[in-house]
Amino acid sequence: MNSTQLGKLRKIAGHDRIHTEESALLCYAYDSSLESQIRSYMPEAVFVPQAAAEIPEVIQYCAAERIPIIPRGAGTGQAGGSLAVKGGLVIDLSRLNRILEIDTDNLQVIVEPGVVHAELNQALAPLGFSFPPDPGSTKMATVGGMISYNASGMRAMKYGTTREYVLGLEVIMASGQVITTGGVECRSLKTVSGYDLTKLFVGTEGTLGIITKARLKIMPLPEKKGLAVASFAQLGDAGKAVGEVFRNKIVPAAIEVLDKSAIKAACMYKPSIKLPEDAAAVLFFEVDGPPPGVVYQAQKIAEVCKSIATHVDWTDDPDKVKQLWEARSVVGAASGRVRPGATRVYIGEDICVPIMNVGAALEGIQKIGQKYGTVIVTYGHVADGNFHSAPVIDMESEEELRKVQLVADEIQELALDLKGTVTGEHGIGVVRAKYMDREHGPAVEVMRVIKSALDPLNIMNPGKMGLDRSGEK
Repeated sequence: MNSTQLGKLRKIAGHDRIHTEESALLCYAYDSSLESQIRSYMPEAVFVPQAAAEIPEVIQYCAAERIPIIPRGAGTGQAGGSLAVKGGLVIDLSRLNRILEIDTDNLQVIVEPGVVHAELNQALAPLGFSFPPDPGSTKMATVGGMISYNASGMRAMKYGTTREYVLGLEVIMASGQVITTGGVECRSLKTVSGYDLTKLFVGTEGTLGIITKARLKIMPLPEKKGLAVASFAQLGDAGKAVGEVFRNKIVPAAIEVLDKSAIKAACMYKPSIKLPEDAAAVLFFEVDGPPPGVVYQAQKIAEVCKSIATHVDWTDDPDKVKQLWEARSVVGAASGRVRPGATRVYIGEDICVPIMNVGAALEGIQKIGQKYGTVIVTYGHVADGNFHSAPVIDMESEEELRKVQLVADEIQELALDLKGTVTGEHGIGVVRAKYMDREHGPAVEVMRVIKSALDPLNIMNPGKMGLDRSGEK
């Protein structure tokens, strides 16, 4: 981007909206991924709009000059999706953070993309409602980012992913044109009118357009919650227990797993957490709904697991539920504790496999760690087969940095070998782009055709999801 182009952008957007100082650019050169820590992805400029109306003319100018555009929310992604891999202009959408309307009668809200997930649910909770998708980064993740990556979390098995709750979008296309999907004036909870463009934009990681408004479905909060906790002597037994629970016609809100290293991490991080450190795995089953149903489900899960697990306990006491859940909630932060002086890194951390391959995946991840001498803490949403494997390495060691990339590659390939996917919720971005052809086959070319049709100049978040054609700059 040359000085003439920067001058024109400042004239269009306002001098205070365009940032080129190095200190500002550095803030946008990173996300949570290891990729952003070992390679440089400095944008050429950053645009921080205060309103959606400021964006279209900037997009039009970038299209005319073929300047790459990188939409960005809170930057909490773990796949490099918001990195400027081809330079260009980062558009920081975090200031578009208004909850525009809460309509509980019609089970929906209208929000801007910069609204933080936890803050939306804080506004809904006193009314007895919630926006159900629950990413671990809830206190930081923005709704726009969640839509762009089809985010989910612990309760996806029962409540689904973000896609199921997006009713309509306002999107600025690569040409600068603004469109509304799901019906310009529509407020219904479903429609089969025309192509489903709303769902098309969900999970596209900013490669087709910029989301500036979202109409979302909300749900009543459950009346009661309960929790059953089961310990297992072997990893494979944890997978068997999950299958048995489903065969007994129980659908928990969440089923979380901690492997031996994750149990150790949680106990080291907070010694007051009482987990069996000799167990190979621990499962947490959350159930919710009317109080009698919660008690029945929790008791039934305990009964089903008793013949497989070494220990089972359950409770519907809110304080005990909160205390037991704490063990799961601290694992992400605690992972680095298993190796003093080392760092947990985000790479190869988001595979998803069929439920009956859960045991094989857990065992396979352990074997890969042993092969390379890399400590891996594994935990995740076992209800839908989604694991977060957290390598813990010395960031100052070139050899460990080299090996952890091999570890991640083998974990991704393991997922595909087990008829799974390389990402259950964190997205493709840069770091998983090379697996797209193996996972999707000729369907990737269909994705490229869609990308070319809606973004013929390839200015919208180029270099992501493996969608660039050979020879494209």
